[in-house]
Amino acid sequence: MTGRSAPAMLPPSLRPWLGPIGALAALVVVALGVLYAGHSEPGRVDRWIIQPTADSVRPPWRHVALALDFLGEPAGSAMVIVAAVAGCLLLRRPRAAVLVVVGVGMTVGTATLLKHLVGRTIHGDGNLSYPSGHTAFFTALALMAALLATGRLGLGRTAGTSLVLAAALVGGAAMGWAQVALGAHYPTDVLGGWCTALAVIPATAWLVDRMADRLVDRTADAGQRERR
Repeated sequence: MTGRSAPAMLPPSLRPWLGPIGALAALVVVALGVLYAGHSEPGRVDRWIIQPTADSVRPPWRHVALALDFLGEPAGSAMVIVAAVAGCLLLRRPRAAVLVVVGVGMTVGTATLLKHLVGRTIHGDGNLSYPSGHTAFFTALALMAALLATGRLGLGRTAGTSLVLAAALVGGAAMGWAQVALGAHYPTDVLGGWCTALAVIPATAWLVDRMADRLVDRTADAGQRERR
C-alpha cells in the first residue's frame, strides 16, 4: 500500500535543501548546454582535466571502466532496474519501486532530449555527447538508493542531505570516470549528466509522493462513501 502511512520518498526534512540544490543543478545543465551547443571539440575545462578522446586507460582499470559502462547500456541498465525494483518490493516499499522506474525514465529521457537540443558531439557527427546519459542514469540510481536509506534510517535534515549528496557524488564520479577514461564523453558532459540527475530525481520523488497520497485519499473517500 502506498498511502500516507508509507514513508515519503522525498522526506519533508530534505525538501528545503534538495529543492534549491536541484534548481542550481538545472541552471548548471542549461549553462553548460548553451556554452557547448554545437561543439565537436573538448573545451578549455575538458583539456585542463584530461584529453577526453584519448582512450588510454589500461588493464585492470580498463576492465572496471568497461564493466561500469555496461551498466549504463540498455541490457545492463535493464538488469539493474529489474534488480532495484525487486529489492524495493522485497522491502515492501512500492513507492520506491515506482520511483526507480519513473525516475530512471525521466532522467534518461531528459538527458536524451538535451543531447538533441544541444547537439554537442564526440568522435563524429553521429555521437551526441552532452549530457552523459550513462552518468545521469548511475547518479539517479545512487540518489534514489540514498533517499530510500534516509527514509528507512529516519535521518534528519543534515545527515540525510549529506548521505544523498555523498551517494550522488560517488555514483556520478564512478560512472563519469569510466566514460571519460574510455573516451566516450568530455568531462563537462559528465558534469552535465550528474547535474541532470540531481535536478530530476528530487522533483520526481516529490511528484511520486503527491500522486501516491492523492490516490490513497481518493480510495479512502470512496470507501467512506460506500459505508454510508
